Amino acid sequence: MIYQVTHTTTYRYSEPVALCQNLAHLMPRPGPRQTSRDFNLDIAPLPAVRTTRVDYFGNPEVFFIVQEPHRCLTVQATHVDEVLPIAPPDANQTAPWEDVRSLLASQCNPEILEAYEFAFDSHHIHASAELMEYAAQSFPPGRPILEAALDLTARIHADFRYDRTATTISTSLHEVFVSRRGVCQDFAHLQIACLRSLGLAARYVSGYLSTKPPPGQKKLIGADASHAWVSLYCADAGWIDLDPTNNVLPSDSHILLAWGRDYDDVSPIKGVILGGGKPTVTVGVDVNRES
Repeated sequence: MIYQVTHTTTYRYSEPVALCQNLAHLMPRPGPRQTSRDFNLDIAPLPAVRTTRVDYFGNPEVFFIVQEPHRCLTVQATHVDEVLPIAPPDANQTAPWEDVRSLLASQCNPEILEAYEFAFDSHHIHASAELMEYAAQSFPPGRPILEAALDLTARIHADFRYDRTATTISTSLHEVFVSRRGVCQDFAHLQIACLRSLGLAARYVSGYLSTKPPPGQKKLIGADASHAWVSLYCADAGWIDLDPTNNVLPSDSHILLAWGRDYDDVSPIKGVILGGGKPTVTVGVDVNRES
């Protein structure tokens, strides 16, 4: 599939901003199943400093500084991406989940060490006894890891309600777990926390979701918006993506931006400002399938 994506973020301030420094994860991450044919990042006012680099996790990122006074900052990313479908392994043939956990904790080769980084707590995600208990219902002894993870994905989809008004970035995982409401970011954090509570390695994936529903059916939640899902390390089967918001295995309808330990590592834009008063932020995302 080939997609054209436009992601526009506008900050408006009640008082002038004298200086801002920002870090953007808006450039698609290249990979074996995804190629970015074109990318453009327009920033107004024009930055005095702008550099493109690769972060610790291998994601492309843009750092920029606006030094002139301004009351409005607009950042618009546009790109054309080719995304190939992926055929997941037979879930029943993946390794028992305890074997994967033992492998992560006992081996020291580069692949395992890189995966093991995603088995620990991070800024927004903390393992807990209650989440381990919730996850354990899907992970009985000896169950193949992908089969168990798919069951957990389906349970989160069934047990939790998508509600844009229920949470903010500061809402804790415990609050999400108790209220049973949230958005894709919350459900990704929740599933990762469940998996890490069992000693498994899971990472947070940011991107976009494109859908074209059949006649009479609703569009999948998260379309034409930033989206988030989960990637689980499954030993010989590699990293397998899971989307608990929609209970699907991501393929060519999911456009990858970046991955990290949680949202904080790959937020679309973050930074610091001098001045500004009370800001308001508006975000618009348009995902069009070209072929």
